[in-house]
Amino acid sequence: MVPEPFFQQALNQSFPDFVRALGDTVYGPDIVGDGLADVDRAVASHMQRMVGDLPGLVTGNMREAVNLLLLQADLNNLKTILRGKAAGQSPEEIKGRLVGGTLPEVLVNAMLQAPDVASVAQVLQLPTHPLAKALRAAANLADPLALEVALDRDFYANSLEKARRLREPTLASYFGLQVDATNLTTAFKLQALGVTATEGYFVPGGGFVSPVLFNRVAAGDFAAMEALSGTPLAPASAARSLGELERALRQVLLNKAAQGGKDTLGAGLALDYIRRKEWEGARIRLLARRAYYNLPADVVAKEVA
Repeated sequence: MVPEPFFQQALNQSFPDFVRALGDTVYGPDIVGDGLADVDRAVASHMQRMVGDLPGLVTGNMREAVNLLLLQADLNNLKTILRGKAAGQSPEEIKGRLVGGTLPEVLVNAMLQAPDVASVAQVLQLPTHPLAKALRAAANLADPLALEVALDRDFYANSLEKARRLREPTLASYFGLQVDATNLTTAFKLQALGVTATEGYFVPGGGFVSPVLFNRVAAGDFAAMEALSGTPLAPASAARSLGELERALRQVLLNKAAQGGKDTLGAGLALDYIRRKEWEGARIRLLARRAYYNLPADVVAKEVA
């Protein structure tokens, strides 16, 4: 892992200094070039080496469990690609925000070049991949948020069922908390968009965010968040904006993953490591952009804390 002082110092470094400092970390062997795209490629390459090969280190049910964790990156990458296309971003811009997963690079590149959702669904023709069937089924949805929720619903239904079948309670508990976090985030988005018909946006499988709480928050009743006091989601109960909520949920989920470090006979240790490395990579990419565009430190300080 990159030591914490690196992130604090990077808040005030120029881009050349940032790249040089990054070269002195475990990412050094992966840096080829001194541009922003080179930093993104270094992060992706490092993640592939340090995280992408984890399933090859174990066998049997443990390999299935670790693969299940990497599928989460596929979900996040697919969302990032679809959001980028909806925003008119170039394939290069989108690729700079992708994280490691199970999909081959050639397939990811083809998805990046696909012109629309239906074309991405056609590219993702993998019979055994849980997101492939989900995307084909939801490709006709006009609402981007509804499309993402449909992907979430299929992904978490598959992940929760598989974690329980593999007898991995740590993973099942983590995925359940992620479902709650996803529902809270969706409720805040619906409130901001002024969507009153919330049916179909709720993802089953969580343990703390009920459909009633979801609907109240989506309707703008943030006082309903007090019901989360005394639960693992308590740090998010005071959030009143999407930014505040996402920062609180990120910490909640990182703390939950860290508990997996005690699960030495299960996949919890891999869960903790993968989530730490993903957060590390996200911080590096964000700090690289702060330095590259010479943004004030306080613009990103909260996001990398």
